[in-house]
Amino acid sequence: MRKVRLTTGATVALDGDLLALLEALYREVTLKHQLQVSFEDMMKEIRGIADQMSEDERRSYLVESLFLNSVTYENEMLDAYMRGLTTPKKKGRGRSAD
Repeated sequence: MRKVRLTTGATVALDGDLLALLEALYREVTLKHQLQVSFEDMMKEIRGIADQMSEDERRSYLVESLFLNSVTYENEMLDAYMRGLTTPKKKGRGRSAD
C-alpha cells in the first residue's frame, strides 16, 4: 500500500479512505497549528498530497470527495428545510402597510 508524506513528516496510507486522509489533515495541519491554520496552509498541504498521487489515485479520491460533499450538501439542505417546517413563524412587529 502506497503512502504519502505530509509536510509535518506524518505519513498517510493511500487505501481509498478519504476520511482517514481528512483526519490526518485535521490532526497534522489544523491541530498542530492550534486551530490557527489559514486557507493557504491547508491548500499547500492538499496540493502536496495530490502531487504525490498517481492519476488513478487522484481520480479515485476526487470521486469519493464529490460523493461525500454531495451527501453533506443534501443533508444540510434537508436540515434547513426541516428547520423551516418546525420553526414557528414570527409575526411581524413592524408598521403595517398602508
